[in-house]
Formats: sequence, structure tokens, C-alpha cells
Amino acid sequence: MRVSVLQGDITQRRVDVVVNAANASLLGGGGVDGALHRAAGPELLAACRELRAMQLPHGLQTGAAVATPAFRLPARWVIHTVGPNRRAGQTNRALLVSCFSESLRLADSLAAGTLAFPAVGAGAYGWPAAAVAQAALDAVVGFRALHPASSLELVEFVLHTEEVEAVFRDVLEPLR
Repeated sequence: MRVSVLQGDITQRRVDVVVNAANASLLGGGGVDGALHRAAGPELLAACRELRAMQLPHGLQTGAAVATPAFRLPARWVIHTVGPNRRAGQTNRALLVSCFSESLRLADSLAAGTLAFPAVGAGAYGWPAAAVAQAALDAVVGFRALHPASSLELVEFVLHTEEVEAVFRDVLEPLR
């Protein structure tokens, strides 16, 4: 599995899976979540409402992941994951790692070959970019060890700013 770090707009990535830094409600929000919902169209919100009604009446748990079709995005699926909100006192790093690990596991179960991650938790949820990048590194290393025959060929980290891209590039250098 190759790892790539780039600055860009995750809503424009032509990959099998785009990961959404969602909130527990799955009903849209700001940042990456809002951007993906806008780009995917109203069908994504409808699919998330159906998930809430049928499988997740209390919302998606922190650190968990769930998939929907990507609708109008140039991806096939959106994997939604909820990071711990550091600003609200959720400082359990294992939950942050789980966001990346569970997304990788779910993408592999979908037989995805390519996946694009944002900096889950680094925006409104207040995690420093270096902590998020280290959590991502730990998840990717762990996933590779446990799933050597994974379908995933490329994992991209698509970061919104040059500063966050530089941090991820430094931390993830051992994987590239």
C-alpha cells in the first residue's frame, strides 16, 4: 500500500473511497463534512438519514466508521467516521487512531483500491495536526501488519492547507 500526502480539495479526488470527518448525527456540518455533503448532493443526506433510522438511531459512535454511496462525488463510497472532540474534553487518542483504522478496515471490506483521508479531528475538534498525523501513521502501520493482502493500493491524505500538509508530510515520511 502506497501512501501519498497532498494539499487539495478532497471532494475532487477520483478515488474509490473518500473519508468524511463526520459528526455523530451524520446529517452534515461544517468543514470537510459540509463540503462533502454539498458536493455529493442531497442523496448523501438522504442515505445518512436512512442509516440513522435503520441502523444508528443514536448516531455514529466516536472512532467508528460507516459507508454510504458517494452519489455526485467522483468517488464510489463515502466512509463517515467521527473523531473525538478534543475541545469538548474527548482526549482519548485511541479513538482518534480508531477513526483511521476503522476506515481502512471498512474500505478493505468494500474491496477499495484507493482511499482519501482528510485530517480527521484537526479542524473544529481541536486536535493538533501533528497528533492527527501520528494517529494516522499508527493506524496505517497497524493495518499493513494485520492485512498484508489488502485490496488497498493507495491511501492519500488530502489536506486543506499547506501548513497541515507539511506536518503530515513530515510525520508520514517513513511510509512513503
